[in-house]
Amino acid sequence: MPTMPAKIIHRSIERDWRDVYEFAGKPENMPLWASGLASGLDPDGADWIAHGALGSVKVSFVPPNEFGVIDHTVTIASGLRVYNALRIVPNGDGCEVMFTLLRLPGMTDAQFLADAAHVEKDLAMLKALMER
Repeated sequence: MPTMPAKIIHRSIERDWRDVYEFAGKPENMPLWASGLASGLDPDGADWIAHGALGSVKVSFVPPNEFGVIDHTVTIASGLRVYNALRIVPNGDGCEVMFTLLRLPGMTDAQFLADAAHVEKDLAMLKALMER
């Protein structure tokens, strides 16, 4: 597979990176800010199951770590696996939250822009929750 176009979407948050990582990295908190998982995540062994527009999908997270990495793979019913890189990086007394959005094969410009807008909205919600 050729290298896919990518867009890094980030948001600065005025809160210690460890607090943001602790909150954002818990799958049970994701429906509070990640609208694609608004229906919630159900535990399934080491993985999680989400139900949404694409049907049931499996979400597999990297183990908790000291680096602020919340990377996860989403596997849809067709078997397509989408790798999502999500990082919380210290920045002074706050942090940067960065999501790498990959443009999947066959995705139109409009679909890619809509996905980017969706991620931007989610990161804005995370920021609002963390800066309360």
